[in-house]
Amino acid sequence: MRAVLVLAHTGRRDAVDAAVTVAQNLHAAGLRPVLLDSDLEAITAVAGDQLAAANVAVAEREVPLPACEIGMVLGGDGSILRAADRVRSAGVPLMGINLGHVGFLAESEHTQLDESVQWVIDQNYTVEERMTLDVQVWQADKHLGSSWALNEASIEKDSRQRMIELVIEIDGAPVSAFGCDGVVMSTPTGSTAYAFSAGGPVVWPEVQALVMVPISAHALFARPLVVDPDSVMGVELLARGEEPGILWCDGSRSMELPVGARVEVTRSDQPVLLARVRQTPFSQRLVDKFNLPTTGWRGPVEASDTLPSLDAGGEV
Repeated sequence: MRAVLVLAHTGRRDAVDAAVTVAQNLHAAGLRPVLLDSDLEAITAVAGDQLAAANVAVAEREVPLPACEIGMVLGGDGSILRAADRVRSAGVPLMGINLGHVGFLAESEHTQLDESVQWVIDQNYTVEERMTLDVQVWQADKHLGSSWALNEASIEKDSRQRMIELVIEIDGAPVSAFGCDGVVMSTPTGSTAYAFSAGGPVVWPEVQALVMVPISAHALFARPLVVDPDSVMGVELLARGEEPGILWCDGSRSMELPVGARVEVTRSDQPVLLARVRQTPFSQRLVDKFNLPTTGWRGPVEASDTLPSLDAGGEV
């Protein structure tokens, strides 16, 4: 029996109701819905026995995560990021159904819930790889920890009162030192998230690159940097500073950074898989998600219809 993982923002009633609907529809079509044990408990506490007849399996206990052909995520971008943390190592592609605001990572909206289920039933989707970041934290020769990110790794000051003093480097060479509120290091996927809010460039997902964006830097040179995907981005908390920092990965996993700590960010060998149905150009996604004004656009013209022809001598 084909297994489909269902992941929902269990703190939202609309997401719980959507999860119940998806599980019931999958079961009716002969597929087996799979839920994480914690999600099943939370949904049952809200929705009662509505899942009883859906033949729901518990992930890992009854169905291994790698055996799920796809994961359907019900929520906003935050829910998709949390889901990616759960399934990345299992290689399960994720299809997001947006119940939030922007939903940049989602493939469909809440109004398309039944249609999204049918896409899964018919296996009407393609899978694309999204670059992720590997994050390592050091102090001198001591390894303090590691993490990863789909969107970004951000180094931020630990308190509002003072700036954090740091130096940024690319491929082992220092670029600049300054006081600031922090630095965002992102993938192309994350370029429309925190890095975008900090003034960074929008990078098309197909572009292989890494982005570094200082946050409110007190410096003459504090421009966003776009570097080779195989580069090593480094940030050191300067010893002359007295302000410790904090590392956030995708806004959900954090680590304290003592003065003198060093963070190294590189492209990870393990991507996140996203399931896509529409081949919508990324530019159109930008317009739709950010509600960008395009009034007055006329589009490309046919050269044969508008340009004068040239004779053999090059004269019009």
